[in-house]
Amino acid sequence: MIAQIRGQLIQKSPGLVIVEANGVGFQVYVSLNTFYDLPEVEQPVRVYTYTHVREDVLQLYGFSTLLEKEIFQILIGVSGIGPKLALNILSGISAPLLIRSLGSGDVNRLLSIPGVGRKMAERMILDLQEKVQKLESRVSLPPKSHLPRDEMTEDIVSALVNLGYKKGQAESAAEDILQQRPEIKLEEALKESLRVLAKS
Repeated sequence: MIAQIRGQLIQKSPGLVIVEANGVGFQVYVSLNTFYDLPEVEQPVRVYTYTHVREDVLQLYGFSTLLEKEIFQILIGVSGIGPKLALNILSGISAPLLIRSLGSGDVNRLLSIPGVGRKMAERMILDLQEKVQKLESRVSLPPKSHLPRDEMTEDIVSALVNLGYKKGQAESAAEDILQQRPEIKLEEALKESLRVLAKS
């Protein structure tokens, strides 16, 4: 089992990176959240990895944090969720917010994740609610009173990234708008963020 790789990032694209360590290039599948956390190409990097072995296939899945790796391993324990779907889920929602959503049984939040239908969302809550509640006590999560704003920020950032903006730019624009106008609605906040980015 390869638990982590430390080396040089030699290739980086959404969903897939190559890390060279001791002359060996490791192909590692990553979530979008991990992709945006990684440094630029040719920079030193460390990724926590999960080794998936199936018949004659050996694949590495990488994570920028141990928390994301742990929730990935919890997800693939659910019937119907393989490594690719688990990675897709973690691309659509941050690990801390996924833990909060599962722990509170927030079906609607889970339904907003690409690839997750109602049956899958309900099965995830049924199978994982108790597990993530134990995990929740060990991680730093935003206070519940701040959750709606955190959800809105994540929705805005996701939409902007899909439109081609970099995650850092999108986060900065979204946070500025929500700080100035905390009661703003999602559609209006997205339009304001686009205006800000268009000027920069």
